[in-house]
Formats: sequence, structure tokens, C-alpha cells
Amino acid sequence: MSKIITIANQKGGVGKTTTCVNLAASLAAVKRRVLLIDLDPQGNATMGSGVDKNTLLKSSYDLLVEGTPVKEALTDIIDSVGYSIIGANGDLTAAEVHLLELPNRESRLRETLRPTKNDFDYILIDCPPSLNMLTVNALVAADSVIIPMQCEYYALEGLSALVDTINRIREVHNPTLRIEGLLRTMYDPRNRLAIQVTEQLCKYFGDKVYRTVIPRNVRLAEAPSHGMPVLQYDRPSKGAQSYLALAGEMLRREEAKKQPVPA
Repeated sequence: MSKIITIANQKGGVGKTTTCVNLAASLAAVKRRVLLIDLDPQGNATMGSGVDKNTLLKSSYDLLVEGTPVKEALTDIIDSVGYSIIGANGDLTAAEVHLLELPNRESRLRETLRPTKNDFDYILIDCPPSLNMLTVNALVAADSVIIPMQCEYYALEGLSALVDTINRIREVHNPTLRIEGLLRTMYDPRNRLAIQVTEQLCKYFGDKVYRTVIPRNVRLAEAPSHGMPVLQYDRPSKGAQSYLALAGEMLRREEAKKQPVPA
């Protein structure tokens, strides 16, 4: 069954794009059909997937504003990474203004994705670091949300605002939207604050907090400059193995949901 997952957090620098690119590559590595949609005008997920954002003929701008069909906007499966991508560049900055002039502006992405959703096992959406109309479209289109976050005090404050936004989207536009999981990124187990924040997260979100954590890792930071996920850049690295573990944890959760409940 196909699933659309938005990767969101209005706080910058928490690993949204890193998570989107490397989770896409990890799911593709275990033979899942994956589409990555870059909704950030910076186009970092695009470049990090080995696609030059400056040469795109069609982008997520066309998807949102022009209603271009998915099959016309995507860069088909990239051999080096194993997934398809709909890229983004600076053109997407104008989408915010144009969307305000369009009917059903909050659900443009959902309607465009609907005809081809089942062509993929997973559609991952990378959002900008703000709660703007691009992020709203991603949340309205999604089945669920993965929230990457650092284990810092201010991250908890930002998380509260994001959860409020998710709840409002659920009430008004997308009643089935749910939190897929909270992912701890740049994690250092030697840091006492990280342990304390983890305790708070587990207290309020329970099993929504992934057991997998993403450590600080030099290879993760280097891979985007080479235009590839860390899985292709340095598969044995801790960063690559952590994202493979995250993909495995997600798939196990999906399988557990399919198991019949004992009478």
C-alpha cells in the first residue's frame, strides 16, 4: 500500500533534508519504489540526489502552481540513488504568492499526487524550514509526518508549535493525518541534555519516538557535496547504517500493523 510521508520541522538545521534523501535511498535499497518531492526552494534535496537544480525542465513549482502531472515533472529513477525525484529550485519561491491566487490552494499537491500515488510504495516530501503554504500543502497531501529533531531545549518548544499545526491541518483539511514518528538527529549519547530530552519525548509521544537515532557523522555531512546519499558515498559509515536501520524500523512497524489482533 502506498504511503505519503512529509518530513517537517519549522526549525532549520535539524536534518530534514538529510533524512529525506537518505531515507529515500535506504527504502530504495530494500526494493521499495520511492519518489522524493523537494518542496524547499533551496533545492538541497535535489542537489543531494545528484540532480542539478539549475537545469530542471519541470519542478515542484509546476506540480503545485501549473498542476503538471507527476509523470511529466519527475526525474525518473536515478541509477545511482535508486529513487525518482521531483526537484526544486528558486522558482519555488514564487509559488507561495501564486498559490494565494488559486482555488483550493492548501490541497493543490494532494490533488496532483492522487492519480499516481499508487505508482510508488513511498512518497517522501522535503519541506522548507517554516510553516508556510508549501509546508501546509505537504501536510494536507500526507498520510503521516516524520519529525526530525535535535535533542535540545529549544527543539521542544518548536515541536509544540509543529504539533499544533498538524492538529489544525487534521481538523480542517486532512482528518487522517498522523505523526509517523519522531527521529532524533545529530544524537550524542554522552550529552546529558540529549538523554533528558529523550525522556521527555518518550513520556509524551511513547512509541512514536523511533528507537533508531541518527548520530553526528562526518560522512553524512560530506555526502551532499558529492551529490549523493551517504549510502552511496560511504555505505559502512555510521550515518548510512543508521538510515538503513531507520528504514528497517519503519518497515517492521508497517508489518506489525498488518498482524491480526489476538482475540
